[in-house]
Amino acid sequence: MSTQETVRRQAGSVEETALGIEPEKAEQLVDALNTDLAAAYVLYHQIKKHHWNVEGAEFLGVHEYLGEVAEDLEEGADELAERAQAIGGVPLSGGATYEAHAPIEPEGEDVYGIRTSLENDLEAFGVIIESMRDHIELADTLGDYATEEILRDNLETVEEHAHHLEHYLEDDSLVVESAVN
Repeated sequence: MSTQETVRRQAGSVEETALGIEPEKAEQLVDALNTDLAAAYVLYHQIKKHHWNVEGAEFLGVHEYLGEVAEDLEEGADELAERAQAIGGVPLSGGATYEAHAPIEPEGEDVYGIRTSLENDLEAFGVIIESMRDHIELADTLGDYATEEILRDNLETVEEHAHHLEHYLEDDSLVVESAVN
């Protein structure tokens, strides 16, 4: 643990920056960005869990795809955190903090079948999509077009992954189900 006795910036605080966003507006935007940051990391860890535990005939394709999803979520989270800092805020950090601020509930620790896992991921993506759309509208209303653009780019990636998960969950497959005795 650090022995530093003074705090340079307190979590939850917002300071003025050269970007010229009024502090009241910046507070709202930082809160929105931190919500989406928290959601991205909660889903990131859930996706990584599924990436590590997927089994079966379609293992390799699903495993590789989930690795790509995790990378995209982490990259998006980094952009959100950097924007929150740039407009004067303090980005959230830490697993418990993310879970407390995310609009999604993390899946339990148990390992489920890949279909159930992907259904849980798709549900989480749906919540994140709604949240990001609300935050895009907020950024537009507050006149922060750069934050709006960052959120739009992230939303596009999130929607693409949700769409792909829908395809994975369709019932058409080359894999033949065997009867369990």
